[in-house]
Amino acid sequence: MHHRQLPRELKQSVRRYNQYRWVATSGVDEEAILKSLPLDLRRDIKRHLCLDLVRRVPLFAQMDERMLDVICERLKPGLCTPGTCLVREGDPVSEMLFIIRGHLDSYTTNGGRTGFFNSGRIGPTDFCGEELLTWALDPRPSVILPSSTRTVMALTEVEAFALIADDLKFVASQFRRLHSKQLRHTLRFYSQQWRTWAACFIQAAWFRYKRRREASELKAKESSAASGPDQGMEQKAGLAVYAVKLAASTRRGGSDFDIRPLQKPMEPDFTVDDR
Repeated sequence: MHHRQLPRELKQSVRRYNQYRWVATSGVDEEAILKSLPLDLRRDIKRHLCLDLVRRVPLFAQMDERMLDVICERLKPGLCTPGTCLVREGDPVSEMLFIIRGHLDSYTTNGGRTGFFNSGRIGPTDFCGEELLTWALDPRPSVILPSSTRTVMALTEVEAFALIADDLKFVASQFRRLHSKQLRHTLRFYSQQWRTWAACFIQAAWFRYKRRREASELKAKESSAASGPDQGMEQKAGLAVYAVKLAASTRRGGSDFDIRPLQKPMEPDFTVDDR
């Protein structure tokens, strides 16, 4: 680091990561050791290390033992320190992460749309990078990886397991054998992408309802004023002020919030191929 003249902050980040990795693994490269072992022994060790952790992930809760073994065999352990950015909004998603320990901040600006910001915290048993699952389940496979819809940054020391794109494609083929409706509900419930879309959809519906209600109230007041031509100027002036406020509220709802909700996330295809 001294030879490359790295800045002080970057040196500190490297040291923090190495210290955390030493505490977690005692400096042993477990993956390298596992690769040197026979396949059946490697599977048994992976099952011992990962099975209980995998069972805690809701997305894998309905899988049988054989399918869990397949997943355990392909999981890659990962560590990161506070402040580490795991993925940035708009960057290609190369792996799906399943959080074992620690907390992360997941936020989006909806592609840089003015005034939009949504943030949520994810922790143990949560996952991120679900865009890759949708990509892996696409019946028309593409070599182009999907873009991330969110930025994910570690708030604490994080331990996670990752499924890289090629391994996820294999595991995704196993998902097709399960009950698609239940898996779809599980993915929607725990996915930050789906949660954000649902919240914006509800908020947009509320704004539309609120504007319709205010327009109806204004129309009722106009009818009341028209039916009594002898009413004072004070009531008519108040009605004019109310109309101006309603118009301003409508403009704010249409421009600042952009009454159209977020684009609905793509539905993963959990069905079984006919061919």
